[in-house]
Amino acid sequence: MSQAAVPTYKVPRSVLVVIHTPQWDVLLLERADKPGFWQSVTGSLDSLEESTEAAARREVLEETGIDAAALPAGALRDWGLCNEYDIYPIWRHRYAPGVTRNTESVFGLCVPVALPVRLAPREHLQQMWLPWRDAADRCFSPSNAEAILHLPAMYGRAQPDAAHP
Repeated sequence: MSQAAVPTYKVPRSVLVVIHTPQWDVLLLERADKPGFWQSVTGSLDSLEESTEAAARREVLEETGIDAAALPAGALRDWGLCNEYDIYPIWRHRYAPGVTRNTESVFGLCVPVALPVRLAPREHLQQMWLPWRDAADRCFSPSNAEAILHLPAMYGRAQPDAAHP
């Protein structure tokens, strides 16, 4: 006798990765399930045992084809920012019954130039690189926009610098 399939729910713990150049051009992706919704790389941990850094590296690779492990040490930085927010009702069915909030850890990934990306077609329709303020304005998620606006604070400068990300 076969057992009924047990539903697999998303872990209400995620990462947000702001991919940017030293000049603070930021990569945004358009969601396939919500055309017109632009965002940075984001995704849930695969399990409670997965570290947020491992999830950030995995999500960047899955969603863009960029291998953070192949970049210089320090390219991927945990910004020490954590957002807790209500899960949008349209996506709550992905979580266990009663789960309505998510905790998101914010990372930055500095790439040398605006790299070409390989989109995951089930997840994203298109991509664009924008100056940081324009990217923040384009994001549908307030926490994503706020993270992008933290670029100056994360690098201790008022202006981008090509030599020192």
